Amino acid sequence: QVQLVESGGGLVQAGGSLRLSCAASGRTFSMYTMGWFRQAPGKEREFVTAITWSGSSTAYADSVKGRFTISRDSAKNTVDLQMNSLKPEDTAVYYCAAGPFIMRLATQRDYPYWGRGTQVTVSS
Repeated sequence: QVQLVESGGGLVQAGGSLRLSCAASGRTFSMYTMGWFRQAPGKEREFVTAITWSGSSTAYADSVKGRFTISRDSAKNTVDLQMNSLKPEDTAVYYCAAGPFIMRLATQRDYPYWGRGTQVTVSS
């Protein structure tokens, strides 16, 4: 079993930066693929980025490429999301997700474990 807790959300002006963090519990965290998804008001939850258990492979949604960076620290059981050049359209609840043996990094249903989310609001 893996429990995930997100932190670092908040209110920021357009063009600003935020760093989200996801703390995971569970002995097998280091073997799990980790992902970030987001859900804006009135919209479906969508893929943002993910990183494989080894950290050797990452994937990003086109909308965040070049602005967001995912990283993980298996020793600390954390995965971070550095968000730069934020836009109002990045406003959403951001969720951390985890799962073993995930091949399709952007596929939500492949992730069995989810955090409760953290709110990110970008003002124009």
